Amino acid sequence: VARVRTELIIFDCDGVLVDSELISARVQAGALNAAGVDIDEAALRSRFTGIPDREMYRIIEAETGIRLPDSLDAAASAAIRESYDRELREIPGVEAAVRELSLPRCVASSAAPDKLRHGLKVTGLWHLFAPHVFSASMVARGKPAPDLFLHAAKEMRAAPVATIVIEDSVAGVTAGVRAGMTVIGVCGGSHCDATTADALKAAGADVVVASMRDLGDAVRTASR
Repeated sequence: VARVRTELIIFDCDGVLVDSELISARVQAGALNAAGVDIDEAALRSRFTGIPDREMYRIIEAETGIRLPDSLDAAASAAIRESYDRELREIPGVEAAVRELSLPRCVASSAAPDKLRHGLKVTGLWHLFAPHVFSASMVARGKPAPDLFLHAAKEMRAAPVATIVIEDSVAGVTAGVRAGMTVIGVCGGSHCDATTADALKAAGADVVVASMRDLGDAVRTASR
């Protein structure tokens, strides 16, 4: 429960605003398999959802001893961009949910700036947030570290204790908790399953909602 009057709502992007997690996991798993890494989409999602790609690659290299090709990131990003153009949709109910909220808002995502901008523009959501869109590339440490959320709150001139974070991943919820913010977990993406809500609660989410259509009520309750 928020301890002071809410000043800001920070939205994650992938899996919260745009239904991109399955697309990204499919492409990344394929790229990593081609580079000699034995990982499937389910394992990749379970382990790395919400974590910046650069950090995922670093962890995989350290654990497997496989030196990933320098071209992997650019190639995977290009393939994801093409898949976005064909497949990407907004999370059901997201535009109405965002418009319903009268509080200042921004996006803070682990995605690289180009991918973030492209995903929001393909789904027609960019205008709801621009120019207040922040990427993990702007800070030293991505989620689950709190750096990105603290950076976004500072740029938006909001106190962390007066900020609500909307997240779909354990890494993101952990980052919000570490930032001292109220965290609402949302399970509206196609990547969510029967275990998602419990995982987000266990990570410290103050409340978890089943879809973006429930977000308004959750924000109002957390803002009292």
